[in-house]
Amino acid sequence: MTSNKAEEILETLWITLEEKKKSSVVAADIGLTAEDTSLPELISSKLVTVAPDLKIVLTENGRKYGRSIVRRHRLAERLLEDVLDVKGDILNKKACEFEHILHQGIDDKICALLGHPKLCPHGHEIPSGECCEKKSLHLKIVSPLSGLTPGQSGKIAYVHSKDDEKIQKIIAIGGFPGTKITLLQSFPSFLFKIGNSEFAVDESIAEDIFVRLDDEENKNGQSAVSRKNAYRVIFCTLWFG
Repeated sequence: MTSNKAEEILETLWITLEEKKKSSVVAADIGLTAEDTSLPELISSKLVTVAPDLKIVLTENGRKYGRSIVRRHRLAERLLEDVLDVKGDILNKKACEFEHILHQGIDDKICALLGHPKLCPHGHEIPSGECCEKKSLHLKIVSPLSGLTPGQSGKIAYVHSKDDEKIQKIIAIGGFPGTKITLLQSFPSFLFKIGNSEFAVDESIAEDIFVRLDDEENKNGQSAVSRKNAYRVIFCTLWFG
């Protein structure tokens, strides 16, 4: 099993080489010293190699492992902020601790509970998993507006879109994080209520608005996951898989 420190180094390497597309990394670039045992651990695990010019290179297994660590970290950030209301500087620190708990398989369950989020709270992409293609788990804490049924309500957790025009439109109608939102109808367009106003958008915008579901009973008779139940589900998921 790879140590937590080695995983953190692998995470940094993946972000630097794969996401930021930097051509090379040497040990000093990521704060490694000659006394550090983490790099030899990664080499012996065949997750990285070190070239004669001391540049560190990810192996194919290293790239896959690094990607999974980044995925776990960013899912942990979403879980902590959207469900457990952890904010500020402590968010990243706690996410670093959480990422080592969200092993393969468990991360997919958390991802499904959160409605398959696309961005972490800092705006970085969350690498997708198999669950994001299947989207088979019905129990959710956070869901895209497009995944709600008429009568369900909650507060906007966050908005994700690479289209500036969509973002501007959502902002213009008051779609800010923390705002109360209720879906009124889903066909032919998504009609929802914010405050005393009603708005209609197409599916491409509705799927970019992520809503943390209310604790109370919804108008259609279906209960959203309560905060207490959410904690229970998360605890059981983490400890029992």
